[in-house]
Amino acid sequence: MKILVTGGAGFIGSNVVDAYTAAGHEVGILDNLSTGKKQNLNPKAKFFQVDLCNREQVFATVADFSPNVINHHAAQIDVRKSVTDPVFNAEVNEIGTLNLLDAAVRNKVTKIIFSSTGGALYGEVKEKAGAEETHSLEPISPYAITKRSVEMYLFAYQQLYGLNFTVLRYGNVYGPRQDPLGEAGVIAIFCGKLLAGQEPTIFGDGKQLRDYVYVGDIAAANLLVLNKGENQMFNIGRGVVVSVNQLFDELKKQLGFNGEAVYAAPRAGELFRSVLSAKKIKKTLGWEPMVDIKKGLKLTLAWAKK
Repeated sequence: MKILVTGGAGFIGSNVVDAYTAAGHEVGILDNLSTGKKQNLNPKAKFFQVDLCNREQVFATVADFSPNVINHHAAQIDVRKSVTDPVFNAEVNEIGTLNLLDAAVRNKVTKIIFSSTGGALYGEVKEKAGAEETHSLEPISPYAITKRSVEMYLFAYQQLYGLNFTVLRYGNVYGPRQDPLGEAGVIAIFCGKLLAGQEPTIFGDGKQLRDYVYVGDIAAANLLVLNKGENQMFNIGRGVVVSVNQLFDELKKQLGFNGEAVYAAPRAGELFRSVLSAKKIKKTLGWEPMVDIKKGLKLTLAWAKK
């Protein structure tokens, strides 16, 4: 199968590309390298340095590579930037995606796989087992709003043009290639600090709860839905909450770090509890996470040390 992965030089996208090439698929990567890195590029994939906002180049790339499936990971992912510059956020995440969808329709692409977000869409989750796909949506950041908007565009394009889709709503993804210096998750930041012998900062009391899912499990889900899960949305999480304090304690233990964290004032608007139920994709497609937090942190630290 020929698959074009947008954002394939980024953290999650590059891990997805590796899974696709390892499975024997022919892969193309569309990335403008604004946040992606050349060292993340899989040498077996064909690389197109293209910006999604350049409609002409997007159309030319899709026509040139002629994929069966497009896996769409390219995005403006910085929630804080989406708040300070919502117009830029919309240009990349909505207009850029519409360029891609129009190119897909014109070139008879059969399916779009879209990386969406669980935590940013569901808001505070009170259900013990985690939010299901039917949970009420509370996107309060421009970033989350654009993710939900793309989900709705995908439904419309399927109805109007027959372009099939699968939406994957991720939990808090972590693992190799996540940049601790960029717009990163707390695990990447903690790993960077502790390996440098520095004390990390914990905002608030550290009791915030998140559903952390290893990037290898994310890649496996993207491989699974290449020809399954048509026109459906699936949560991708572990359904297990881990606090920021627990993360820090586990990393300290694994590294033998003797320092302590510095506690600072909580950040405005931060969720306290975010957890996803992945019962639907397990029951429907058989996916379930294979890497628990201790093993995932060990794998992440091994990569970070290199």
